[in-house]
Parts: sequence; C-alpha cells; structure tokens
Amino acid sequence: MIIYLNGEFVPREQAVVSVFDHGLLYGDGVFEGIRAYHGRVFKLGEHLDRLYEGARAIDLQIPVNKEEMQEIVLETLRRNNLRDAYIRLVVTRGVGDLGLDPRKCPKAFIFCIAASIVLYPDELYEKGLSVITASTRRNIPTACIPRVKSLNYLNNIYAKLEANLAGMPEAIMLNDEGYVAEATGDNIFIVRKGVLITPPSYVGILEGITRNAVLDLAREKGIPVEEKLFTMFDVYTADEVFFTGTAAEIIPCVNVDGRLIADGKPGKLTWELIAAFRELTKVDGPLISPAEGASKQ
Repeated sequence: MIIYLNGEFVPREQAVVSVFDHGLLYGDGVFEGIRAYHGRVFKLGEHLDRLYEGARAIDLQIPVNKEEMQEIVLETLRRNNLRDAYIRLVVTRGVGDLGLDPRKCPKAFIFCIAASIVLYPDELYEKGLSVITASTRRNIPTACIPRVKSLNYLNNIYAKLEANLAGMPEAIMLNDEGYVAEATGDNIFIVRKGVLITPPSYVGILEGITRNAVLDLAREKGIPVEEKLFTMFDVYTADEVFFTGTAAEIIPCVNVDGRLIADGKPGKLTWELIAAFRELTKVDGPLISPAEGASKQ
C-alpha cells in the first residue's frame, strides 16, 4: 500500500503523523470518505467542495487548491493500481504545541489513503438491517457543527457503542429536540405513502454526498421528495426505511427497536434507488487514468 503523506508517496509503514499534530491531539481537522467505482472517482468534485467548505468553517487553510487535491486522490489510486476503492482524504491542523490554540500550528497536514472497505456483509443488503435508537443525542449545531465532517467523531462513537452493546450494526440518533437526525455514520430516509422523506440539514446532520445523489435520482424518476422533520413514530410506521453513506452506499433497514418496518422486507422503492445508484457509479466522476477513457472511445 502506497500512501500520500504531505507531498510524498510512501509505503504504509512509513506513513506516520507527529504526536504533536492537533488532528491527533484534539480532533482538529476535516476529512472525506470517497469511493472509486469502475475506474472513476464517484462525486469527487462534491467531496472536495465539502472538504474545503468544512475547512473554511473551522478556519483551516488547506495548502493546495482543489485541482491539486483532485490529482492527489487520483495519483494515490494510480500508485496502488486501484479502480474500485475506498479513499480516506484527511487534512489536519498540523503540528503545534500541547496547547489548544490553532494559531500555534503553522501549516496544515494532508494525507490520502486508498484501500478497500466492507461496512456490512452482503446478506444485510439483501435482508436489511435491524437497528436501535441511541440515547446519545446528535451534537447541536451551536456546539459542534454537524455539517463539518471533522476529525472529532466522539459523538457518533458514543452512539456506535450503544449499538455494539445491543448487538446491532447501527443506531439512529435524534437531535436535542427529539427529531430524527441520522445514524452513527449514515443518513436516513423513510418512505411514507410513496413520498421519499429525509431530515433537512438544519436538524443537525452531516449532509451526505450519497444522500444528495439519492435525492437527485429520486427527483429524476419523478418520485416525490421532502426534506422535513420527523420523529421515531414516523420511522416505526414507515412503508420503507433505508440508510445512505459513502461506505454503506444504500442499505435497507427492516427492524427498528424491535418493530418491523412494514412487512419486514426491503421495499420496492429502496430497490429501485439501489439499482439507479449502481448505474450512476458507472458514469459519474473523473477517470483515474485518462488513458482508460481514451481506449474506450
């Protein structure tokens, strides 16, 4: 495995970060999880937009522009001979002292990893997830902005621990007012009477790239879409429930807190969107190797 490490490509065993890096010491930084499919990097432009917006929100100056960052991602894939992969792109505040002040970190630190990931076994995509509702509430936007994909994921990890203790693969998180926000690592959708519904960003969620792709696909298919507040009552009584995320893609949910969703099987609209999403991954995003695109013409 070859990893991009702040201007160099190095073997995995040489890819190290300073113990004085504020990304490690304080979770001060931003990251993106990105997927490559069929020799293309899916929604890379959207991922980079979110990375740079998150960095601006925490006043983190990324020392390369978006075009250079895109090339870092593509070259990391090339160096590892990968056409299908999971990419982790990270920008930390960089090396500083043991104090909290970001001004003590003169330059951000960038690394990029390209590997594989399996979040859930294939069986769960066929049969659907069983999940719980976590008692841990999602961070409030005035305390730690959920729309920033930061290195500080302890809020999500608290809820993930609850899922683990319950023997479940995932947990739904509510916001401080009791409205459904998202899962520990995924966005949530429900279907009620033919309408696809997902929480709006202001409820306190990370606005997912896959989430937005699914919304676009649904609109293209003429499926009614709403971004609105809803409660666990709406989840329990939904016709369909599914989660979306870069690693998870689209995965059905058939049981929540011991309650079957409809007939306890993945729904028709969920399968329709899964098929459309898989087709989209074949054509969206820049080619890893431009020569590959030329050879197909």
